[in-house]
Amino acid sequence: MDIQLYETIKGNGETIILLHGNNEDHTFFVHQIYALSRFYRVIALDTRGHGRSQRGKEPFTIRQFVQDVYEYMEQKQIEQAHLLGFSDGGNIALLFAIQYPKKVIKLIIDGANLDPSGVKKKFQIPTNIEYYISNKINKNSKKTEMLRLMVNDPNINHDDLKKIQSPTLVVAGTKDDIKESHTRLIATLIPNSKLCFIDGDHFVAYKNPSQFNDAILTFLND
Repeated sequence: MDIQLYETIKGNGETIILLHGNNEDHTFFVHQIYALSRFYRVIALDTRGHGRSQRGKEPFTIRQFVQDVYEYMEQKQIEQAHLLGFSDGGNIALLFAIQYPKKVIKLIIDGANLDPSGVKKKFQIPTNIEYYISNKINKNSKKTEMLRLMVNDPNINHDDLKKIQSPTLVVAGTKDDIKESHTRLIATLIPNSKLCFIDGDHFVAYKNPSQFNDAILTFLND
């Protein structure tokens, strides 16, 4: 890896790696880090180019972020871990579980999508417009790179979801940015998965941590 990912580590036990969303950092999971660290060794990472992690020179894509997580686990000698990913972090977690199924104990994805069509139009269309403008002004700016992720990624093949071997919890808010039908599709395509809708919008992990954490811990401890 051409960079070192910033990490926050708390607790002991089986490892659970937290992966935040687009243009965020590990602090999004402030409520989960405390709750989960009572039972697990929690590692909250800043994705490449986010938070305190360096940008580096590699491509700024979801698939590159997957490779970064894999190389991080190899460097830290983490044989297996639970993965909890939100939004783009959920997309990273999905692709990671597809590519490295033996390294994932249990998988939790929150507000993930297989491609931009899974996002409600009232959220996706403004993003597309903002990306078009930003790309015209400076195609190499950080803002453009962040927007490009939401316009061009992750494009996950439906059949590839069937390769996921880990027990999986698919989570979304009842008023999520992601279409409910799309979330249900993801849960249907992943073998041995459970589906959970939590009261709130796209940011239920932060805004409704009590219900979110209860669902996560119930799944992990089952």
